[in-house]
Amino acid sequence: MYLDHFGLSELPFTLTPNTHFFLNMPTHHEALNLMLVALAGGDGFVKVVGEVGTGKTLLCRKLLNALDCDDYVTAYIPNPYLSPDEFRKSFAQEIGLDVSGLEHFDLLNAINQRLIELAQEQRKVVLLVDEAQAMPEETIEALRLLTNLETESAKLFQVVLFGQPELDELLSQKSLRQLLQRITFSYELSHLDNEAVEHYIDQRIQKAGFNGMSLFKRDASNKIARASGGTPRLINILSHKALMAAYGKGDLKVDGAHVLRAIDDTQGIVKPKNTQPIVWGLIGGLFVATVFLVYLGINQ
Repeated sequence: MYLDHFGLSELPFTLTPNTHFFLNMPTHHEALNLMLVALAGGDGFVKVVGEVGTGKTLLCRKLLNALDCDDYVTAYIPNPYLSPDEFRKSFAQEIGLDVSGLEHFDLLNAINQRLIELAQEQRKVVLLVDEAQAMPEETIEALRLLTNLETESAKLFQVVLFGQPELDELLSQKSLRQLLQRITFSYELSHLDNEAVEHYIDQRIQKAGFNGMSLFKRDASNKIARASGGTPRLINILSHKALMAAYGKGDLKVDGAHVLRAIDDTQGIVKPKNTQPIVWGLIGGLFVATVFLVYLGINQ
């Protein structure tokens, strides 16, 4: 690959949610800090929403790593498209229960007892649900009923939901209004602007072992920003392909031409329009109009 060519120790733009490459951006740091504060304060539900490819799963993994194992017990459900019973069993297994032979009342009783044990050990239980927009409505209601488990002074576990904007649509249904009212903190991840995209690319390059000046020229990062719409996943795809294009030509810097080749090779990405011909066209039109007006003035 191109690692030795550019002096990199690892691939900087993989699509796997590697927390080593966590986005050092205000929007993601704000979201992480909000979740940590909410969980420390004992708030029941937290919701983080973002479009496809904005880094929700990476943020979820970062939160998992940030929760101290001595103080927290974490339950992670990456695919919540489950029936209510399947969801309860997944949660039970995540908090250390053997669910063999447990059904309905016995399962709920076992979960309750386990949560009480952990509370007595002064350990907080946090359930993190990724892709929460995929949860069936009846499973969301089962989750709400689970959160009714509590002591006289506190909830027995907290929930963080990560989902696409469809999650907001799902929770806005009248039948789920009780759960919606329990969400005390919400955060919406935004897309990156041009400056943030340039910083994002440079940050990942540096974390991948690059020691020189910026590997991507300003024109290249601007084209990636416009073509990707500031979506981290698309930035990664285009940046990786642009590096391959530069490597293929033996170039040591990534420029706009390499990015255009990457865009041409990526389905669903529209090549940024070149504004230069439009500008010159306007200048040319104004010049012709001026000459014509002068000509009319001379002949009057």
